[in-house]
Amino acid sequence: MSRNINIKKGLDINIKGAASISQHKSVKSDICAIVPDDFPGFTPKPSVKEGDHISVGGEILHDKRFDDIKITSPVSGIVKAIVRGNRRKIERIEIAVQGNDEKIKFQLNDKSREELKRIIMHSGLWVMLRQRPYDIIPTPDKTPRDIFVTGFDSAPLAPDFNFILKDKETEIKAGLEALSTLTDGNVYIGLRTEKNLCKAQNVTPIVVSGPHPAGNAGIQAANISPVNKGEIIWTTDLITVSRIGELLLTGTIPTETTITLTGSEIAEPKYITAPIGAKIGSIIAGDIIESPHHKRIISGNVLTGIKVEPDGFLRYPYRQITVIPEGDDVDEFMGWASLSPNKMSVNRSFIGHFLKSKLFSPDARLLGGRRAMIMSGEYDKVLPMDILAEYLIKAIISRNIDDMEKLGIYEIAPEDMALCEFVDTSKLEIQKIVREGLDYLRAELE
Repeated sequence: MSRNINIKKGLDINIKGAASISQHKSVKSDICAIVPDDFPGFTPKPSVKEGDHISVGGEILHDKRFDDIKITSPVSGIVKAIVRGNRRKIERIEIAVQGNDEKIKFQLNDKSREELKRIIMHSGLWVMLRQRPYDIIPTPDKTPRDIFVTGFDSAPLAPDFNFILKDKETEIKAGLEALSTLTDGNVYIGLRTEKNLCKAQNVTPIVVSGPHPAGNAGIQAANISPVNKGEIIWTTDLITVSRIGELLLTGTIPTETTITLTGSEIAEPKYITAPIGAKIGSIIAGDIIESPHHKRIISGNVLTGIKVEPDGFLRYPYRQITVIPEGDDVDEFMGWASLSPNKMSVNRSFIGHFLKSKLFSPDARLLGGRRAMIMSGEYDKVLPMDILAEYLIKAIISRNIDDMEKLGIYEIAPEDMALCEFVDTSKLEIQKIVREGLDYLRAELE
């Protein structure tokens, strides 16, 4: 039996440049890279040296605390560089693509919980799961109360999972059944419509309606069975579930990802199949609109994505690239106070607020200065969780652990607060504040 959830709070941001499923191409990349910072909670230690040859699925990093947790190579080739930053922090590992994509085989000896954990950890897919509290990769010695899988992405210009996962029913079923073995509780899967319900044992489908962030697994969890102190849940998406299923069925890991190349600065927004961690320049070549204006390239969506350069790399969760105007070379009359109908806004003072069906072309400007929290109730309008977000942010900033716990920090992840950051009059870096708060809490309590 399925359940229904109607998300009432939130905001769908209408932006030009949605990808069409009729536009699809494959690209190659001569260099791919893995960035450890994409996997919070993972403490990286290199398993390779520069110049080493590596196959698809070969171990390139392992976790210092849990040696069985690996990050593996999505391509076969030569380790070109281990790039380090301050205090020798590993910023990324670059692999020059060579060879014929020889793949390492992972053997599943039985379907016990420990054996499934082992093969998922050794394959590198474990780091694509998330644990709450703290929004980190799961701790393997703890069993989650429940696992929440989101079957769609509601972020601006997000890809259509139905298109990406077409003909993947067998892999999805195998992945869901594996997840059900890893918990003593339920596996919930959030979907947009009943016709897409996944039929697998011990899986509870949830039909979710409403605006973004309805597609966030954490939002779905908060509206089904919130996380309390002392409890652990895992969250993931249906694409990762499909990858786990493919691993279990074939013994190899998927090497490619299907993403959307989107945004108002893309001539023909499209779906692109590329290697995981591919070079951005290889993906966007020939698709950006030629103009003298500066452009911002984002690996991800406009709310949670990471700014990258053309010589940068596709970042986890490997779903989307968005290109919008930078805005630093714009000379606009009245600046942020302009009443132009082309200005997108959630405030009734601006005309754009009332143009619900209009597609906007926002740029990356902040449009205002950072200041103290002077407005009340802004966050509550777009956050469909039973927490007082404004007070929680203040508790995090003041490092008040007792208040953080009382106000629901165990339930949230930075992505859940992205819309709060978008509507915030005070221009606070809310996602950064939440990430630092979660890391601080974990360091103090574990």
